[in-house]
Amino acid sequence: MKILLSNDDGVHAAGIRVLAEALSTSHEIFVVAPDRERSASGHSLTLHKPLRAEPLRNYLNGVKAWQVNGTPSDCVKIGVLALVPDKIDLIISGINRGANLGTDILYSGTVSAAMEGTFMGFPAIAVSVTAFDDTYYETAAIFIKKLIENIKKEVIPPYTLLNVNVPSMPFENIKGVKFTRLGIRKYNDFFEKIKLHGKSYYWLKGDIIKVENHEDSDIVAIENDYISITPLHYDLTLYSFIDEIKTWNF
Repeated sequence: MKILLSNDDGVHAAGIRVLAEALSTSHEIFVVAPDRERSASGHSLTLHKPLRAEPLRNYLNGVKAWQVNGTPSDCVKIGVLALVPDKIDLIISGINRGANLGTDILYSGTVSAAMEGTFMGFPAIAVSVTAFDDTYYETAAIFIKKLIENIKKEVIPPYTLLNVNVPSMPFENIKGVKFTRLGIRKYNDFFEKIKLHGKSYYWLKGDIIKVENHEDSDIVAIENDYISITPLHYDLTLYSFIDEIKTWNF
């Protein structure tokens, strides 16, 4: 398969290199990723300045790579439309450092890069390891290779991506795979005020608040050492509420 890899941790991040190396033994791999970390950039596109796509020589043997001064979504769009020759078979975003679970996916540059791929008509995967330290990227890479073999045989519905979260542990310690729905993530957000050169700056901080999630949620799966696969679709419409809205008076 011809696979485009991107991420939001930056082209030189360990996760995307591990994945590119693992997949390049059996697939044709192209890497188009931000030139620096763009975490939590959501689905933003660069419209008010030109993009630079710089080829990286000797990135990995047999892998063509570019770094782009844009967002993860920019990278997928320019990769498909301007950089990678011929048609891509699959787009993968990751391996991200840190989980993308529950409502966090709405902020995630990792998930947004994969979603951009679905907008363009490609099957797509977003993959993350659920830790920032002691990151077992190799475990996630092994699983993605297995997942790709399934995708080659099965059809992902249009405009759908698979959001994969992998516990950060040796592969043999993984209990299995759960097919999940999005859970809920909440934070006790606050801003730390910093004074620098006479000016005030604000740094967003916060800790996760424990929320009771449904048994079939991605969050519960990860808490129990299962790999979580959640199919995601761009359509956020709450269909069950449409009929009630129709009764409102305007």
